Amino acid sequence: MPASPTDSLHAAQQLVQDGAEQVAPALERLARLGYAGKGVLYFTIGLLALLQAAHRPGGAVTDQRGAMTSIDHLPGGPFLLLLLGLGLAGYAVWQVIRALLDPERQGVTPHGLVKRAGYLLSAGSYLALAIAATVRTPGRTTGAQTRDSTAQLLHLPGGRILVGLIGVAVLAVAANELRLAVTASFMEEMDLTGPGQTRRTTVERVGRVGIAARAVVFAVIGWFFIQAAWKAASAQAGGLKDALDAIAGSPFGPVLLALIAVGLIAYGAYCGVLAVYRRIHVASGASNRTDSKAASH
Repeated sequence: MPASPTDSLHAAQQLVQDGAEQVAPALERLARLGYAGKGVLYFTIGLLALLQAAHRPGGAVTDQRGAMTSIDHLPGGPFLLLLLGLGLAGYAVWQVIRALLDPERQGVTPHGLVKRAGYLLSAGSYLALAIAATVRTPGRTTGAQTRDSTAQLLHLPGGRILVGLIGVAVLAVAANELRLAVTASFMEEMDLTGPGQTRRTTVERVGRVGIAARAVVFAVIGWFFIQAAWKAASAQAGGLKDALDAIAGSPFGPVLLALIAVGLIAYGAYCGVLAVYRRIHVASGASNRTDSKAASH
């Protein structure tokens, strides 16, 4: 008797699952390299901003692409950028796995589908950064690219609504990041058993500070999009560098910039911790570090 469509679908799903399980160890290492690469970027951005707040030589308010330019100027910069590019590509691959294979069981509920769509958007962003790092063409700031994209959206029918919804979505991400920082629920991602148990308190503190700082930056970026929608002006939109510039230009700007910079350095360190201790699910039952809780980073 010919196989039914349902049987064929189940067979295809099983084939994908089996393939994922076979390459799971390699994909897990790639994901961990990805977290390390992401950490290097945020650490560099935070360090440059801190030097700027302290009026030290080499300081700058910048974003991911600016951080790559600074790394390129270091001794051995091209080689370091190549390693960074590999790491960022690894993070992009990991985000695609999370979106399509759903190893963390986000499911097909509206909330789960939104998170999985977010993983795909993140994958595209980090893949672009990986390519820029690998070919050593950091190019324009993410803020300039954001303003160009916003301008295109504003020219569409209902464009202002679309831009406003993006702002609301970014603010929702900021609120979720703040929730993670307050509740420390991100610790559920960690496999800090055995010797790692002694580092739990330090990891939690670093994670709280880092995630809270990123929440503030996301909130500012979300507000930029709301302003762009309200005024129908793409110039109001911005990215990470623009958010840090706005913080630096606010009352008590140098102090606030220094605090956010320390937080971004902490977030970079937190990503380094994720590279070592995060539970990585490549496929159900295929990871050395399994957990029933869904992760956010």
